[in-house]
Amino acid sequence: MHNLSVYQWPLPEGKNGQQAVEILQKRVEQLGATKTGTFCVDCETYQSSLGPNAPTKNVFLVHNTEHPATTFAVLESGLVLVADSLLDIFMLKLNGAYNLKKNANIESKGQRYEQMDFVIKIGSVSIGPSFKGILVEVEYQPCDIPASCFDLMREFMQGFIGPSVQLPPQLVAAKIAEPYTPKDTVQQYLDHFNSLRRTTAAGPPTRMQ
Repeated sequence: MHNLSVYQWPLPEGKNGQQAVEILQKRVEQLGATKTGTFCVDCETYQSSLGPNAPTKNVFLVHNTEHPATTFAVLESGLVLVADSLLDIFMLKLNGAYNLKKNANIESKGQRYEQMDFVIKIGSVSIGPSFKGILVEVEYQPCDIPASCFDLMREFMQGFIGPSVQLPPQLVAAKIAEPYTPKDTVQQYLDHFNSLRRTTAAGPPTRMQ
């Protein structure tokens, strides 16, 4: 697995979600990046229903078009399990023990780009028809150890995201000397999804000053 970071990009003042995405796309294209299709990362939430006095537990099922035959299951403890897509069917059969939470499916989807050794994905995050924010995924393909290449990644990302990119994402920083894996990508997306749920529940998406 290559090294990868996921960032939330705040909306510029006076711009809606689609306009903000177009700004980022234009910046990336000005760097010489070429379109290579679309992508989607989505998350479904299952809640335990083991009894009125039992604590509620969540299981998050995450799907990524980069891994079309795989379903990632993330437990509240942070443990990430990797299975094939039959896990989705299995979870549905657990109805009564774990139920799919309604109106909670969240996804980030949009345009995929490549620029030399980099892959850039600009995703609009939504729950149903409601826009929640923008996530930018940047992958550096030749290296899977963050400590060996994050300075280069940061310089590249600052070219179109801006100077706000300073430190590695918290999850990446905690494992900066270890090989990067697809589980780390899933956990980054899930952290952002949960943050966007909390933020937008309290008010409109964050805007850039």
